[in-house]
Amino acid sequence: MHIIEQATDSRVDVESPYPLDSATVRQFEADGFVRLPRLLSPATVEHYEPEITAKVIELNTMHLPMAQRSTYRKAFLQVSNLWRHSAVVRELVFSTRLARAAAELMGVEGVRLYHDQALYKETGGGITPWHADHYYWPLSGDRCCTAWIPLQTTPLDMGPLSFAVGSHTVEFGRDLQISDESEAAMQEALAGAGLDVWQEPYELGDVSFHQGWTFHRAGTNRTETPRRVMTVIFLDADMTVAAPTNENQEIDRWMPGIQPGDVPDTPVTPVLYRKG
Repeated sequence: MHIIEQATDSRVDVESPYPLDSATVRQFEADGFVRLPRLLSPATVEHYEPEITAKVIELNTMHLPMAQRSTYRKAFLQVSNLWRHSAVVRELVFSTRLARAAAELMGVEGVRLYHDQALYKETGGGITPWHADHYYWPLSGDRCCTAWIPLQTTPLDMGPLSFAVGSHTVEFGRDLQISDESEAAMQEALAGAGLDVWQEPYELGDVSFHQGWTFHRAGTNRTETPRRVMTVIFLDADMTVAAPTNENQEIDRWMPGIQPGDVPDTPVTPVLYRKG
């Protein structure tokens, strides 16, 4: 077990199982998302945050003033596959604790890594418009999810995620990329469908998981502190990839050498957990 002792009774733990009951799994399937309180200990988050932040600063390529950015670029600084640049970040991304929770929530035997992304919403950063992640993913099935890991306590005025409850069952909007248009269209569509919107603050160590077709957004960051978030995207370990349906679904971007119909078994998309 990868446990690093800290002062007093705190510890860094990314390996031991997180207890999930059947009601939580049913909620994830019905609502399309779930927030798991203290999936990571505060000490764990505090251990990894400095290294993740240092890598975001090092690898970030967005340097335009906020006023000159598109709506998408105002939403956050986005840096992907940090695990390939840091052995410390790799420990968190390859966490059995996270991967097992993802597998159990999705009801699959195992999960593989798709990629990771750091999403840092700067002070004054704009909204993240309504969207569903699966629009960007060339996958043959829906057993995929994102672990959203805030690296600080995240109050509402910092811009935590909001989820449209049950929106993974709605067909409308699946052809929309993140944009002002997706924000306006989904605001109208979700209201028309009578779907509730869930928005709550996150305590340090809380982690949410949302399905690929679950629509979500985030508000602006009205605080003086950047909203620092790490994400890990998990796939059913046995899922195959599909032919791209839009220009964003570049298979080789995340899965080098993989063709439609293949299981993406590559060095950069390894299996992170398998039951038994």
